[in-house]
Amino acid sequence: MRKIGTMDKIDEVLTRGIVEILPSREEFKKLLTSGKKIRIYLGADPTAPQLHLGHSTNFLILKKLQDLGHKIIILIGDFTGMIGDPTGKDATRIPLTRKQVLKNAATYKDQISKIISFSGPNAAEIRFNSEWLDKLSAGDLIKLMSNLTVQQMIERDMFQKRLKEAKSVALQEFTYPLLQGYDSVMLDVDAEMGGTDQTFNMLVGRELMKKLKGKQKFVITTELLVNPKTGKKLMSKSEGNYVGLNDLPNDMYAKIMAFPDEVIEPCFRLCTNLDLTKIDFSSNPMELKKKLAHEIVKMYHSEEKAKIAQSNFERTFQERKPTFDIKVSSGETLANTIIPFTSRQSMSNAKELIKQGSVDINGKTATNPSLKINIGDEIKVGGRTFLKATK
Repeated sequence: MRKIGTMDKIDEVLTRGIVEILPSREEFKKLLTSGKKIRIYLGADPTAPQLHLGHSTNFLILKKLQDLGHKIIILIGDFTGMIGDPTGKDATRIPLTRKQVLKNAATYKDQISKIISFSGPNAAEIRFNSEWLDKLSAGDLIKLMSNLTVQQMIERDMFQKRLKEAKSVALQEFTYPLLQGYDSVMLDVDAEMGGTDQTFNMLVGRELMKKLKGKQKFVITTELLVNPKTGKKLMSKSEGNYVGLNDLPNDMYAKIMAFPDEVIEPCFRLCTNLDLTKIDFSSNPMELKKKLAHEIVKMYHSEEKAKIAQSNFERTFQERKPTFDIKVSSGETLANTIIPFTSRQSMSNAKELIKQGSVDINGKTATNPSLKINIGDEIKVGGRTFLKATK
């Protein structure tokens, strides 16, 4: 077997999942092959507590760059998250409080560390943009704003669309790209990575870097994880159809098995590191999805848990048998019983699921977290976990 060399790894970084590199792919390759260790960052606004496979596509590329010796910075937008990125939105986002943002970001490092290393000789960094944005005075902000024009902001597609539809554009939405762009300056990076929907924001950072530091910043745009047939994002928190990086193995496996056939190839390409030339995409879609689900569960949990999740899926959905037989103590409550089978494995999470009507007992929706479980009760948690109480 031919050993994969540094040039092969660089070529893969420059192609798999990458849409465009500005100012050019050739210049960026020249930088990567020069021997210089670059600083590259990815920003994430903590608008929700779970990261999902749509986020993982960038983390996997960054991991390859980290393995090549480059410095990776994950920037948590705890300040910009309170404003709300207007990207792709038809209306102004509802602002979040600092408390909400920090609560959402509480487990981000743990989730990202499933892919990127935050320890060792080339440990990635976690930074928060409140470090510098909280310190901006009114005068500082006005001075920063002088680097951009209203015309530049109005050119943005979403703003044009809203104005044509007589929908409002809030002033803070104009400041969002400016503040995100300032992150690049304060981090003094050589490159920024983000989905194609972030191109405008990243280019603002490139412009500010030129004006304020006289330095070039590469902008790396990556493919969004979308359904190629509909063009819609595959991971949607608002519609509840996303695979969280901290989902339990059974849930993760079953959610992937529910994917439409047309997203199998993009998911293999963007969400795994498997050699695509060794995958027969003309084979049975069910078997392909099983391979995909097994690989992803293995990545975020373990080989053993991937095998168990597959076995549980086959028992539950193909043989229609309960996933787990659980031993229940006399008088055990429903909430306490299902804790191990919730995403956060907490009492609050269990009560939340029951309140949402996501838990059934013997075919009926449960509403009381304190309900006592009896031997023989069949419990369904969400749409993918089936339990049976035993002695």
